[in-house]
Amino acid sequence: MYFLKLKFSQLIYFFSFSSQWEEVSGYDENLNTIRTYQVCNVFEPSQNNWLLTTFIDRRGAQRIYVEIRFTVRDCSSIPNVPGSCKETFNLYYYETDAVIATKGTAFWMEAPYLKVDTIAADESFSQVDFGGRLMKVNSEVRSFGPLSKNGFYLAFQDYGACMSLLSVRVFYKKCPSVVQNFAIFPETMTGAESTSLVIARGMCIANSEEVDVPIKLYCNGDGEWMVPIGSCTCKAGFEPDNGNVCRACPPGTFKSSQGPGLCLQCPPNSRSTSEAATICVCRNGYYRGDADQPDQPCTSVPSSPRNVISFVNETSVILEWHSPRETGGRNDVVYNIVCRKCRADRRSCSHCDENVDFVPRQLALTDTRVFISNLVAHTLYSFEIQAVNGVSNKSPYPAQHVTIDITTNQAAPSIVPIMHQISSTMNSFTLSWPQPEQPNGIILDYELRYYEKINSTVLRSQTNTARVEGLRSGTVYVVQVRARTVAGFGKFSSKMCFQTLTDGKTRTLVVLELSLRADMSNCPSPLGCPTHFSGSPGMKIYIDPFTYEDPNEAVREFAKEIDVSTVKIEEVIGAGEFGEVYKGRLKLPGKREIYVAIKTLKAGYVDQQRRDFLSEASIMGQFDHPNIIRLEGVVTKSRPVMIVTEFMENGALDSFLRQNDGQFTVIQLVGMMRGIAAGMKYLSEMNYVHRDLAARNILVNSNLVCKVSDFGLSRYLQEDTSDPSYTSSLGGKIPVRWTAPEAIAYRKFTSASDVWSYGIVMWEVMSFGERPYWDMSNQDVINAIEQDYRLPPPMDCPSALHQLMLDCWQKDRNVRPRFTDIVSTLDKMIRNPTSLKAIANIPAVPSQPLLDRSIPDFNTFSSVEDWLGAIKMIQYRDNFLNSGFTSLQLVAQMTSEDLLRIGVTLAGHQKKILSNVQTMRVQMSQSPSTLA
Repeated sequence: MYFLKLKFSQLIYFFSFSSQWEEVSGYDENLNTIRTYQVCNVFEPSQNNWLLTTFIDRRGAQRIYVEIRFTVRDCSSIPNVPGSCKETFNLYYYETDAVIATKGTAFWMEAPYLKVDTIAADESFSQVDFGGRLMKVNSEVRSFGPLSKNGFYLAFQDYGACMSLLSVRVFYKKCPSVVQNFAIFPETMTGAESTSLVIARGMCIANSEEVDVPIKLYCNGDGEWMVPIGSCTCKAGFEPDNGNVCRACPPGTFKSSQGPGLCLQCPPNSRSTSEAATICVCRNGYYRGDADQPDQPCTSVPSSPRNVISFVNETSVILEWHSPRETGGRNDVVYNIVCRKCRADRRSCSHCDENVDFVPRQLALTDTRVFISNLVAHTLYSFEIQAVNGVSNKSPYPAQHVTIDITTNQAAPSIVPIMHQISSTMNSFTLSWPQPEQPNGIILDYELRYYEKINSTVLRSQTNTARVEGLRSGTVYVVQVRARTVAGFGKFSSKMCFQTLTDGKTRTLVVLELSLRADMSNCPSPLGCPTHFSGSPGMKIYIDPFTYEDPNEAVREFAKEIDVSTVKIEEVIGAGEFGEVYKGRLKLPGKREIYVAIKTLKAGYVDQQRRDFLSEASIMGQFDHPNIIRLEGVVTKSRPVMIVTEFMENGALDSFLRQNDGQFTVIQLVGMMRGIAAGMKYLSEMNYVHRDLAARNILVNSNLVCKVSDFGLSRYLQEDTSDPSYTSSLGGKIPVRWTAPEAIAYRKFTSASDVWSYGIVMWEVMSFGERPYWDMSNQDVINAIEQDYRLPPPMDCPSALHQLMLDCWQKDRNVRPRFTDIVSTLDKMIRNPTSLKAIANIPAVPSQPLLDRSIPDFNTFSSVEDWLGAIKMIQYRDNFLNSGFTSLQLVAQMTSEDLLRIGVTLAGHQKKILSNVQTMRVQMSQSPSTLA
């Protein structure tokens, strides 16, 4: 209860003709003398006597309580009192924002006041009581509200009683400030009604935080707090003390989370040196794992495994060991195996290849045993067995380990891959062959087996060359060879056919690796084995899969069948002639998982479509070069039929260059062109003609390595159309812009026509993917080439590169450079970058007519946006316009600094824009109307 102090000296009473209130001395119930207000005019009727307080400030209270102590004379004890005598009086209040009642105003009317109640005495006194000084004091409490103005007046109305006002107390109720559940609640006034509940929001004490819902208390009408909702608890690093304080954890203790819990002692091998620690720091050499809780001890790394033993055979080893002596205080010790393959002299080791297989696995072994297979026989290996646990990754030091070196036993060698015929006479031939890919030991000798029809003859050779004598002239012989180590013979090689001469001349043949089918029309062998003829030194010759009677045989011979369970399709990345192309993953046994591209054959195909689809795999499978797209294998035994190749992250070269216009240096571009040329050199040496060499058919991986792709159907000129394009058997037209003139006119496709196409690819690279011959029609392109016109150098193209392009576009295919020459030329440029500094400019009278892609007159452009679109720089439209370059006249004044300022940061784009700005200036200088 909070009192609005009110003394009787503050009561202002006004009396008129009817006012009878008097301030007199009287007694209280203890017969103490006090000042009272009394009225006793009971013998006159129609009394209306008012007593008014001064203005009382409500101090924010919405409900006011009034306690009145008073005495009343019993009317029946007064002799001859008329019937108008009363034993009650009325209590009123008047709410106002300012003082309005003074002694000089008549403020007795009842109308402005609101009645609180009629007050009746519980006890009244008589003359006997008064004579005996027995005071019968009444006490009544009344309340009123809600109040909204600054204050109020109280008024007491007597209408015929004999009474005294002993005291008047005016007060309001509020809930006091309190701390509960670690929250401070402010002093809160009660509501306007006695039943009202007022919400008080709490504020967490220092170093505590709310739990769940916002904390609050309800203050009821009696000024008492009710049950709180929500609570605060001490935050991490602090603990409760006496229920209303959060005390910091002392050094050596910690508390990791908010809550009612107390601070805990630091766990073993950890400490806290300051107050309010939320976690104890591990001591040197000890660590806390990612999944370890703050109240768990810090632990250390394990010691190395012990007592390693091995069981070795030719291509596998079993390793067993004992657990570490020290586990670091943890129970999650696992083991990793590091495999290294070493030279016999132990001078250098390298990591084992991906074919090595570990059972149950190589990393995170829980058992102290591992079986390692697919090793190479007669080879030194070094195995490192690491012991790691949940904190090993926290330690700055390498994992503790033990190393064991083993040498696998010798085994029978692998198959001899191929044989070469070095020379031949009428009764002999000399053969040579490479060492088996896996000697599996020291090769002791080789055994040749040869026969003409049925009975075979055996010949031993200490080297990988042998002369077979005593043969019949003009006869084909079947020959096989195998190698031997101390472990025994390997398997015989596949059957190969070699023929003696029919005349007396000795013919020396270059080494070759030729695999032609025995049933081909030009093969004289009836023995079912490949016959060998001369060719390029050391180079396998391409075999057209369409020469096979059964195309499926070509697929089986050149493409590896993949189990469909090892292929995982992820997302569509394109669509081909036969179906969709996907990105996916390939996980072959014993190898790591890799990303691949997956071409699929759409449902509802006919046999011819299946053969055509798989022919690309038959072609691709014959190639093995870093700049040729690699075939991983095919899926033909389930649906859909798939061709799986390596995945090239950056996609086709033409679109990749357009997306990165101006972002590569000349040397980087030359490197890309060199890779393409190296791939084409390989193909030409295999006698394979690509026929569709273009930037769209070059794929780029994440390391910017360019690889030749698209080995699809053979293409032929369309016979019955004037449209100058050649068409696949399914009607897929290929533009003539990349095709040599003799290939268009006479269908003469050779490596020389591929060189012409390569020159166009060079132009595409240096122009960052611009379309060759721009928007010219196919017929215009053919006419221009027939008139000896050639493409001009792209912007900033070194003259040496443009000259190489012109060499590739020689009309006489016999004088065009070979791909071997092109690779050599590009290598010289890379070794001598200064040769690329001279920029090709079109002379007034060029040695060869060059096409001119004239720049339109700037007057044909109506806006800056049109101009940017014409020079293919529309992506900078907002940069120009937002920076104030809103007219061509302003653009013509731009400098390189202006381009940098508006956000054109790529050097190639700056050069392109500034070159066109310079052209615009020249045109403006020649146009007087513009300058005016």
